[in-house]
Parts: sequence; structure tokens; C-alpha cells
Amino acid sequence: MTALPLIRDDEWSRLHVALEEAGCGCLRTERGHLPLVAMDVDAKVIATFAHTTLRQVFVNTLGVPLEATYIFPLPDRAAVHRFVMEVNGRRIEGDLQERMQARRTYDNAIAQGKRASIAEEERPGVFTIRVGNLMPGEQAAITLELSGALPVADGEVTYRFPLVVAPRYMPGRGLGGDNVGDGAASDTDAVPDASRISPPVLLPGFPNPVRLAIGVELDPAGLPLAEVRSSLHAAYADERAGRLAVRTTAGERLDRDFILRFRLGDAALHTTGRVTGPDETGASTMALTVLPPTLNVGGRAKDVVFVLDRSGSMGGWKMVAARRATARMIDALRPADRFQVIAFDNALEEIPLGQGMLIEASDRGRFRATEWLGKIDARGGTEMAPALSRAADLLGGGYLERDRVLVFVTDGQVGNEAQLMKLLGARLRGARVFALGIDQAVNAAFLNRLAQLGRSGDAELVESEDRLDEVLLRVHRRVDAPAISELSLEVQGASLVHGSTAPGQLPDVFAGVPATIFARVQGGYGGATAIVRGCRADGGRFEERVALVPTHNPALRAAWARLHLRDLEDRFDAGRGERGALERQIVDVSLRHRVLCRFTAFVAVDHQSVNPGGYGHKVTQAVEQPAGWGGAPGQAMPAARPAPSGMRMAKAAMPMSPQPTGRARMESQESERSASFADAGEALSAPMDSLDEGGADFDEPTDANARVAAGPPPPAPVSSSYSASRGAPRYAPEPKLEQQEALASPARPQAPGADLAKKAVGFLGGLLGGKADREKRRAPATLADFAQRMGELLDWLSASQHTHSPTQLGTELLARLRVLLEEMALAGVPPTERRPFEDALRALAEALARPFDVSSVERAVGEVARLLEATSGRAPATPRREGFWR
Repeated sequence: MTALPLIRDDEWSRLHVALEEAGCGCLRTERGHLPLVAMDVDAKVIATFAHTTLRQVFVNTLGVPLEATYIFPLPDRAAVHRFVMEVNGRRIEGDLQERMQARRTYDNAIAQGKRASIAEEERPGVFTIRVGNLMPGEQAAITLELSGALPVADGEVTYRFPLVVAPRYMPGRGLGGDNVGDGAASDTDAVPDASRISPPVLLPGFPNPVRLAIGVELDPAGLPLAEVRSSLHAAYADERAGRLAVRTTAGERLDRDFILRFRLGDAALHTTGRVTGPDETGASTMALTVLPPTLNVGGRAKDVVFVLDRSGSMGGWKMVAARRATARMIDALRPADRFQVIAFDNALEEIPLGQGMLIEASDRGRFRATEWLGKIDARGGTEMAPALSRAADLLGGGYLERDRVLVFVTDGQVGNEAQLMKLLGARLRGARVFALGIDQAVNAAFLNRLAQLGRSGDAELVESEDRLDEVLLRVHRRVDAPAISELSLEVQGASLVHGSTAPGQLPDVFAGVPATIFARVQGGYGGATAIVRGCRADGGRFEERVALVPTHNPALRAAWARLHLRDLEDRFDAGRGERGALERQIVDVSLRHRVLCRFTAFVAVDHQSVNPGGYGHKVTQAVEQPAGWGGAPGQAMPAARPAPSGMRMAKAAMPMSPQPTGRARMESQESERSASFADAGEALSAPMDSLDEGGADFDEPTDANARVAAGPPPPAPVSSSYSASRGAPRYAPEPKLEQQEALASPARPQAPGADLAKKAVGFLGGLLGGKADREKRRAPATLADFAQRMGELLDWLSASQHTHSPTQLGTELLARLRVLLEEMALAGVPPTERRPFEDALRALAEALARPFDVSSVERAVGEVARLLEATSGRAPATPRREGFWR
């Protein structure tokens, strides 16, 4: 038996002083609280387009200068186009630079004692912010603005805002030596930046460390709004002046995605085309939404391989949902189909009935598969590469008369996304890939990218068992043949810019799911027509001509740039093309259109020096464990909290999450091999409420390499955010040779009008360019600001009556009027002023729905014309045709 040494009095004294004010589970040490204190998400959704402002508040409660690092997620489809730092009453606009140049700018500023901040994209959907030289007692607010189109399926629009980066499995062999970041995971040969995407994680039980406020204003732009529901957060709704504002209740946590769904009615589902005016490059941005016809699709015989993630992160309700989903999809197969199921963790397991081959989807085969699935449990790691490679092999020998389909059921929590994209890029080119993400904090960016590898595909996300059946119906329809395939695009009256179509490979279109295509065009503003052609599922040819309606919405340009950059980055990851040329092209597109990507970074520097020498303390913000992990069921919770006085609940139940139980874990940042009792009071892991990047190790001798564990943040203004500062001029260890090579890898690329909406352009120009004053952007517009735009529309209407039939004229007028209403909503025109136009829009849509009632169309067009005359104060430029508009 070995005698353990007693604690000496001097040791106990030091430990007691350090911990005397920190109770069990407290997020505080003698160094103070962790920096992030508040996060505000303010979104404005107009029809199916969202503009989101994210504000993070950091506070330095320490007695020394601070540098804070925060790793956090953002919607992967949104374009980040503005970055602002506010500190000590100063407001600094961020500058978008090539990534290595931005890092040099930031490092030099910190070394000179200047306040600075930098925002970098580590992965699609995973970002890092660093705020440095934050002085004791100071508060810094970081604002990011992003825009993007929202996904629509079967008439339902989804706004999803991720709040936590879940722990990820990092395959590969450790590189040894210093990591390139300060995250919890070590860098590996497969994930050379693992330490930059793995923030430390707290166990449930901590007091709520970050104040969260989410507000979403829904403006349907004249369309009927229905079935608004928040599936994971408790929320309440307030309807005023035709808009619905949905807000989370107090006390919600950053441990799961915020998901808001709503319907806009059948009128929202239509084929539309829009084009912006020429920008400084002389080109315009075109956005085309294609809605397929309703067809009775029978579908061909198909080979289907189901890849089922059974790793440890899939435990609990997720494993149950994954088994159910796979069994349901197998049961829906036809006798002519063939299938196989691959379950994987650290090893692969297939249904033995197939003896390594595809199984006939007979009654016996489907029954045996369901029986085998019932024995699958969660365990082990997440070695996706062998499983997906095996699936590609099984589908590689398919016949031309059979469709090849890969269905991947997972939470997507891996760090080697780039490696997987390169492995599978060419092998799945002819297959359809469907990803089913099951989690409350799913890696949506990876699943969306994976689904685009094949000929067509999609990713569906399931955040609770309650939603599983609804999603399975949708996936089942898409596993069969698409409504339209082999799409092609032509533009008459303008020329397509070569290589600008996004996505680069035009997708197949499935019933009920509109496909949105962006492109850049030269000329044709106000008079171009897009022609979409393809093959219908019933064997016929599909062709639709869509007039490109002029719009003054500059956010379309940012949305195109984000999607185009994603295509280029996927080509870089998959090794398609010369890497140096692709890298230069990515940087050029990002800087020219001012949209953040993995090869660029936003940096903001306050030129006032406050900390000569740049010395200070460095803190990496820790995040909460994702909801539903650790055995807690991830179901939609009952009993939403009562709405505040004077407010009403949203149209659908908005359940709140359960309060976490248990006690918080305090763990050393150092591994067990270096732990010592003398350091136990200080080697506590830092809590995190969002993840995205790691900072450098803290070099002070008193608490070397120890993350400060923080507790409930001190009271701060509602608009505040929490930050941590970094210290010495050396920010991160010099990477090893393997890691320097990895810097150039896809995993961590470091090298390189018109008065038509004067107020709308001001609002969105500030949103995208960052030059407009905040008060100006928020000043509401009036109909008078749109007088010239309405006059232009009236002139077009008067001229077109001689060249268009009443039905053709009404159809194009409907599209132009919709664009006008959306621009009014963007500019903040009060709903009461817009209501006559919305009523006229609905009347025109109803008249066009009756194809043989031409007189109703003429009356509806006439009402629009009279409304435009009365509002703009102008008369028609040409006489009306007799009987027309009356």
C-alpha cells in the first residue's frame, strides 16, 4: 500500500483562497468570468429571404488586458457581408482581406497595443472570432450581418439559426507537438486544424452563462402567413401592423439550433425570375426560382444503399430515430428495387443476407433487414470514410436502367469533411445522395455539401422524433425519380457570364421543392427572359420561359457570391482543377463582392493604443453540451412558458427546452499526464455557449496553459456581449511542417437607380456595404419614396397592353408587383400603406387562377393601374384600349 502525502497548510491556503467564492459548478475563478455575456439575433424575413444581424457582447472582468476567442456556428447558406466592432464608445467597420494578410494586420495591431478583432471561417458554418487588447472593465460588441434565401419544401419555409458547435470525432493520427489552436481536440493528419474547431464543452448543470435573445420579424410581403411554429425554443409572438414578431423567452440556452417554420400559402409557390441593376463591374445578378409541375411519378427500379451512423454521438433518441427512419424507407421499397444497409462506427457491419452484395427488396429481404436493424446500438467512433467508400463501391456497378441512390443517416459530427469530399467527389457523381441529419445541433453544412456531390440530392434535418414522420414522407418522394432532370438555362436579351451559374451543376427538381438558380448576366436589365429546359419524369420535355423582373435588392448579389464561393471551395476540396488557380479565383470573388469565405477574413482595428507591448490574458470561450446529448431525450417539450402580458402565443405551440440537470464538470485543459495537485485549483476548462475557434495558450507562470472556468456572467446591459482578451504578442504556436502544409489544404486554407427604392437601397446598402448610418437604415420609408418606381411600372403597363394578351400582361404584372411589394417591405413602408397593393395583388392572383375568365383578369389589371395612378400622381403615357381596364 502506498501512503498518500497530506496537503500542507501552505498548499491548502493557496487552494482555499482561489476557490473560497466559487461554489460547486461555478464558472468563475480568481481570474473572473468568461467573456461572452450576451448574444442577440435579430432577423427580418421578407417572404423567403432573410437578413440577420448577430451581436455578441464580450466583457473583461479581469484585472489585466484580455484576448477572447469564440468558436460559433452560422447558417451555412447565408452570406456574411459585414463586420463591426464597438468598444469604448468607438465604432470600427471591419475590412475584408485575404486571410493571411488579415491575420498579420490583427497580430501587428495586438503587438502595438491596439484593440482589434478578426472573424474567420474555419468550415462552412463554423466561424472564429478573436477580440484582443480588451482592457479591464471594458465591453466590446461584435456585429455580423448576413443574408440568404431560405429553404422551401411543400410550401413550408424554414429559418434555422445554429447556436452551438457540437463535439466532433477527429479521425487520423495525432501530429504531436503544439496544436494550431486552443480547442479541446489535438490536430491529426486527417484533421490538421482539429484544435481550431473543438471548443471545450461543459456538462449540463451550469447556470445559464450567456443571455440569449432571438427575434424574428416575419413580413409575408402580401402573401398569407400561417402555421408559424418554433420547434425547439420557447417563444411568443406579437402581431402588429401586418407583421408577426417571434421572440424567445428569457432563460433560453445556446445548446441547440433555433428553428422557426411557417407557411406562405400556395401563392408563394410559383416560378419567378429577378435581376438586379448593373453593379460597378457592369454585370447584374439574376435569381431564378423554378417550381416543377405536379406529375404522377412512378419511378424506375433503383439500387439503394443506406449508410447508418451508429457512433457514440448517436446515442439515445437519435439512434432510435435513425433505426426507425431506415426501417421505414426500406419498407417503402418496391420488389424490383435492391438495397443494402451499412452500419458503422470504428468498424463496418452489413446485413449478412446479402453476402456483401445488394439484396432484392422482396418481403423476406425487407423483413430480415428490419429485424437486423433492431439490434443496432450506438457505440464507438465516427469513421465515415470506410463506410461511404463501401457504399460507393456497391453503387458503382449499377446499370443504366436503374437509379443509384445513397441515403446517409447521421448527425454529421466529424472534423474531416474536406477529406471525405475529396474521397467521394468523383465516385458519387452519377448517384443521387440524400442526407438525413438527426440532432438538435446537426452539422448541416457538411450534410448539405455531401448531398450536392451526386447528380441530385438533398439534406433533411430532424431535430426531434415528433418531426421524423413528416420528414420521411418528404424523403420517400425524393428517393423516387425527380419531377424534372437534366436542367439547362438560357437567357434571351442578355448574355450569361461564363462559369457564373450557381450552383454550377444545375440540380434536379423534385415535386414541391422549388430550385433556385443564381447567375451573373451582362445587359438585359428590364427586358431579358430566362428559358429553363429539362426532362420530365413522365418522359416529356419541360420548358418554361420566365421574364426577369428588375429589382433593387442588392442582397441577391451577396447570395449569389456565397453560393458561387461554395461551389469553388467544393472543387478545391475535391481536387477538381488546379489548386493555385482555384484559390486565387476564390479570393478574388470574395473580395470583389465582399462576402466572407475560408480564404479571407474580416479584421477591425482601433488605431488608439491602449496596451503597449500587447501583453495580456487569453481565454477561449467554452460552450454548453448540445441538448439531447448525454441521455436527455431530444423531443419537443410540452408546456410553453406563458407569454408576457399583452402578447399572444404564436399560431403553433413553441415548446421550451428542459432545464439541464446534474453538476458541471471542471476539467484540466492539460491532459492527465501533466496534471498536478498544485495546479488543480486553476486548471479548469472554460465554458462555451458557441463554438468556433481556439486562441493561443496563456503563458503566465501562475496558471500556465490553464483555461479559466467561468460562471454566471455579471449583470450587463441587454445590448452587451461578452469577450475575452488575449495577451502576449505571440498568439499561436508556430505550426509544425505537416501543419504548415495543411494550411493550404481545404481543411484550413490560410493563403490566400432610380428612386425605385431609395430607402430600400439605403437599408440594404448599409446592410451589405457597411457605409450607411444605422439610424438612416432604420428610418421607415413611405409610398412617396416609391413614386418614381410606381410611375415606371405604370408606363410599362401602358406600353405592354398593345403587345401582350390580357393573361400574359396579368402574369407579368403579378411578378413585377410582387417585387415592388418586397422592396417596400425591405425599406420599411408601413403595412397600412402597402395594404391596398397587397389586396390588388391577391385579386390579380385569384383572377389569373381562373384561366377562362379573361374579363376578371382585365378588371384586376385595371384596378392595379388605377392604384398606381392614384398613388404616383401620374396618368398613363398612352391611351387605354377600349374596354380594357374597365
